Amino acid sequence: MEHYGQMLDKVSRTFALSIRFLPRVLRDSVGLAYLLFRVSDCLEDHPELDVSRKVMLLELWAQILEGNSRAEELVERISDLDSTDPEVFVAQHADDLIERLRIMPPEVQEFTAHRCAQSAMGMARWQQQGPFIETVEEMDDYMHQVAGKVGYLLTDIFAWYSSPIRQHKDELLPLAREFGLGLQTVNIIRGLRKDYERGWVFVPRSYLDQVGITRDQFFSPHYEDTAFRVVNMLAVKAEEHLHHSLAYIAAFPRHLQRIRLALHVAAFPCSKNINCMSDEYRSHTR
Repeated sequence: MEHYGQMLDKVSRTFALSIRFLPRVLRDSVGLAYLLFRVSDCLEDHPELDVSRKVMLLELWAQILEGNSRAEELVERISDLDSTDPEVFVAQHADDLIERLRIMPPEVQEFTAHRCAQSAMGMARWQQQGPFIETVEEMDDYMHQVAGKVGYLLTDIFAWYSSPIRQHKDELLPLAREFGLGLQTVNIIRGLRKDYERGWVFVPRSYLDQVGITRDQFFSPHYEDTAFRVVNMLAVKAEEHLHHSLAYIAAFPRHLQRIRLALHVAAFPCSKNINCMSDEYRSHTR
């Protein structure tokens, strides 16, 4: 199996960098967790997979994570996808990832498999429910499935590692969800055009109704100024989530500075990108 660091670099340089700041004992578990989530991302996002196949593969992946199916079955079912795509490459090595998971400490195995399987099933549900978001509450639910549960799993891992974190885990979990939602809101803003082109609109219809435009008008140059008000709504939402993310990071004891620094490195690019996303949006409407 290709070295974890190389796989991580291929699918996310920022996250790979943040992992290097963690205490050594945490790097393997956090890196593996991230790659397991990226398998789910591949199955959810790949443009060559239709909805029914995505749902089937995500449900199969959840069964594999829970130990009820063999990873080789998933690898065989996606062997037709282009392995030069970094996410596909990771997904086509799902059997190696599961093998690695099975040698992790039992407690880490249990909560990692559980959180990743929950996320995969949430993605499968949204594939059946999508491709449109009606309300902010629906947007938050979608983001919770794909990113909020990532925050939960990070907290599980950190609590396993540290007694002080374990003692405050119940207080940290809601903030961990905000951490995930903040990062995902930024991802949604950055991917507005790409998602629209593949038939998905993650902008709540309630936002569009407030300014009087439709989903199809959202990227039309004729409605740029009006649509930009919606982008601003999304940016404000991202900032609110990221504000809570800072509270999440600050809640970790100061002596766990490596964990705090790793989380800062993961979140900082998102905070910085909010300032330039308006220009990026305008460039896509021209």
